[in-house]
Amino acid sequence: MSTSKPDTATAEADCLRGIGSQRLWSRLMTLGEIGALADGGVNRQALSEAEIAAWQYLTGLAAQGTGRPIEVSTDAAGNLFLTLPGRYRDLPPVLLGSHLDSQPAGGRFDGAYGVLSALEVLLTRAERGLESERDLIAVGWMNEEGSRFAPGMMGSQAFAGAAGIDEIRTVCDADGISVGAALDHLHTVFAGLPRRALGFPVAAYFELHIEQGPLLEAAGTNIGVVSGIQGKKTWRIEIDGESGHAGTLAMRDRRDPLAAFARVAVALDNELGHADEQVKFTIGRVVAEPNAPSVVPRKLTFSIDLRHPDNAMLTRLGMQVEALCSANARPCSVRAVPLVDAPSNGFDPQLGRLIETAASAFGYSSMPILSAAGHDARYLAQVTPSAMIFIPCREGISHSPAEWSTPEQVGAGADVLYATLEAWLQTQNQERHDAS
Repeated sequence: MSTSKPDTATAEADCLRGIGSQRLWSRLMTLGEIGALADGGVNRQALSEAEIAAWQYLTGLAAQGTGRPIEVSTDAAGNLFLTLPGRYRDLPPVLLGSHLDSQPAGGRFDGAYGVLSALEVLLTRAERGLESERDLIAVGWMNEEGSRFAPGMMGSQAFAGAAGIDEIRTVCDADGISVGAALDHLHTVFAGLPRRALGFPVAAYFELHIEQGPLLEAAGTNIGVVSGIQGKKTWRIEIDGESGHAGTLAMRDRRDPLAAFARVAVALDNELGHADEQVKFTIGRVVAEPNAPSVVPRKLTFSIDLRHPDNAMLTRLGMQVEALCSANARPCSVRAVPLVDAPSNGFDPQLGRLIETAASAFGYSSMPILSAAGHDARYLAQVTPSAMIFIPCREGISHSPAEWSTPEQVGAGADVLYATLEAWLQTQNQERHDAS
């Protein structure tokens, strides 16, 4: 296929115009009102009515844009795709995005910033009359957080083929609602949207995000060039005991899963949580049944989140989980159910260099950084060259109503995303021209 040689000077000038922060910031604050909590936080969980409202807001913004129209579609996993068409629709598209769902008491930036910034890049290109050879797609992945349905990152896993959609649909939330039922409701609300194939070819993926850690702020650095994501393993642990009356059942006769949990939790924390300075060990959810004040529980379920940047160390620690639980739960029985097994991964070095160059062109400082938190980019990196861009967040706080950034930081990250995409498109155009 023959293509005309790109106008390098014009393209470079477009890169450095950036997109500006005012409109993006305003829309980010508006999106934060969907699922807003009284303390300034956000509760917008996966496939909830609040996330459906967020979809409606995003698709409304896409429809308001000037220039070429943005096409809206979805897939069987409930991922949202906002597409700016390119000249050659048969070429694999570029994806930019993150997720719209939040923790039950989350903030306004985590995930939402990446999706809105991706859409803003597309709208800005359309308004400036810039046309790419391939489609550009802003994506909102389904259930990244994993707070309503566990594990998280279901949409990106299904897209990348790391998990099957049939298996994902069977997962239920605390109220017994399945992912399948919630997806069917979402697709009923958006019945007019075209349905994409699950897992179509992608040329590259870019994800912009707050750091969710303190390193950029502490260093006074504008942009983090993410080198990769540390590994993560999660489990659901079920301890079965025997229910009884709190006032009549003798202590010596009890099979109390809550008492067993206390022993198990201490053993896990001692053996795993203090293995070295890099390990991250968390028990994040504990549910006792029947959870009544005068009843010895019959069952207790809790979660384990174990992370480490070294895959060998993560594996070694993970192999101890079941044995530690069994040894300390007696006389109760225990079952360890693995949920997530995600090794550490790296991102594309060439894309990382483009991010560094883009930041420098705007006068923003940058530094390499390893992501301590998981992101959808982990799974996209398995199927396409991928990269992440971080901006600072105040005191490194995330998954909290106190999560915050500034208009200037938000604008800087979006500028770098825009310029990195433009530089990547120029490189691809040049390669196609040289090969023609």
